[in-house]
This record gives sequence, C-alpha cells and structure tokens, in this order.
Amino acid sequence: MLKRYSLLSGMIFSLILLFIATLYYPGGSQADRHSIGFSWMNNYLCNLFDDKAINGVKNTAMPWAICGMLMLCASFAIFFYRFSTKMPAGAAAKIVRYVGTGSIAGAFLAVTPLHNLVIIIAGTGTVIAIFYITVFVVKSKLHAMKILSALGLLSFYASIYLYFTRNYLEWLPIVQKINFLITMIWALCLEYFSKAEDFRSAGMNSVDFKKT
Repeated sequence: MLKRYSLLSGMIFSLILLFIATLYYPGGSQADRHSIGFSWMNNYLCNLFDDKAINGVKNTAMPWAICGMLMLCASFAIFFYRFSTKMPAGAAAKIVRYVGTGSIAGAFLAVTPLHNLVIIIAGTGTVIAIFYITVFVVKSKLHAMKILSALGLLSFYASIYLYFTRNYLEWLPIVQKINFLITMIWALCLEYFSKAEDFRSAGMNSVDFKKT
C-alpha cells in the first residue's frame, strides 16, 4: 500500500511544502522589487530558493522550498522509473529510466547557484524522457492521456521559448506554474490509470525507436 501510493503522497507533500514556502516569502518580484509576499503571477518558484528575497530581506521561505523541491524531484524520479517498466524492453525504456530519472534527480540542484545551468541540462533530459513517453501514449488507446500529454509538451515548449528568448517574460511565472500542474496531473494519471498492456498491445517495441 505504501509503495503504491508513494508517488501520490510524495507529490501532495511537495505541494504542501512549496505552498508553505510561498507564505514565508518576504517579497519582491520581476514586476515590483518592493512588493510584499509571494505573487503567483509575478514570482518564479525559483525565487523561493534564494538566500535573500528580491526585496533584499532574508528569505525564510528557503528551507521549506528546498524540502518541497527535494520531494518533488524524488516523486518524478519514481514516476520515470516505474513507467519505464510498463514499456516494452528496449532503447526507449532505458532512455525513460536512466535519462528521465537522472535528469529529474539532477534538477534538485536548481536550488543552488547553478540554477541556470541545471535548468538547461536537466530540463533537456526531462523533456526527452517526456517526449518518449508521449510517443507511447499517442500510439496507445488512452485517448484522454493523448490530450494531456500534448498539453504537457506544449506547456514545456512554451516555458522553454519564453525562458531562452526572453520574449513575453512577464508570462513565464504563470506558464511555469501551469506546466508544473499539468505535468504532475499527467504523471499521476499515467501512474494510476495505465498499465503495461496499454503500451505493449499497441504493437510498439524497441525496433520502432532504433529505426528513427
């Protein structure tokens, strides 16, 4: 029972910790350096990880945020590993298991001053793993999951576009949170509402990926 619901409990616990962190955030955002408290529209989640808030005050939210991020990364690592066991053995399963799990585990380093570098490296690996999973979902008969997978990828790509081009940067905090929410729901649905037969019965195997 504990193992079965470890992903759900881990994500719920991480959200609780991150929410508590937002309550302790002193203030300051990209829109107003002197604002008070955490703005869901203008603050990034990474603002919670800094020693000092944007307004220069000591950031008492940091311990809560780091613990929340640790739980979140651990939860997604569990998801990638477990989902890989539902896939037919082969290159795709290994990519999801090792690249996905390794990338999301490394994403925890985003709480350090290496944030920007970690986002690039870990983010790339995570998107690759999600893309491979999405291919399997699209080829399955899980029609609702196809829509959710497409939304997840689109939100990821939107975040990447805004982050690297710096265009419409004022929208990035909102897109970031939407991306987090969609990806968490996506992972939970695949964990608890899909099984290995959903993907093996679709006639997919490692040969499909070796040819691409």
